[in-house]
Amino acid sequence: MSDSSFEDGKLMAVIGDEDTCVGFLLGGIGEIDDERQPNFMVVEKDTSAAAIDECFKRFVAREDIAIIMINQIYADMIRATIDKHLQPVPTVLEIPSKQQAYDVNKDSILKRARGILQPVKRRR
Repeated sequence: MSDSSFEDGKLMAVIGDEDTCVGFLLGGIGEIDDERQPNFMVVEKDTSAAAIDECFKRFVAREDIAIIMINQIYADMIRATIDKHLQPVPTVLEIPSKQQAYDVNKDSILKRARGILQPVKRRR
């Protein structure tokens, strides 16, 4: 980040298929940090769940990332890791892809919200 006005800004990161990443990159979210690490990962058909998991953990560890967007199809591949991430920042947003329709019942944030918003049953 060469412009000093952006030094304190936070980034979005993307883990997704080529179309998803290209769309967000065209929207201007692309960034390379000081260690030459990008804030996006293009997942291809031969990308392993371990590689996605490692990238997700790397994004979570970066202090300059506030939001991680991930295609739900790839979030399903690392569901245990995503469910263990309970910190509010970076926020993890599961987004649809061309390969799979978005399933609201799988979304980790909505699962937590349902748990918080469930009315407490009172004992009599």
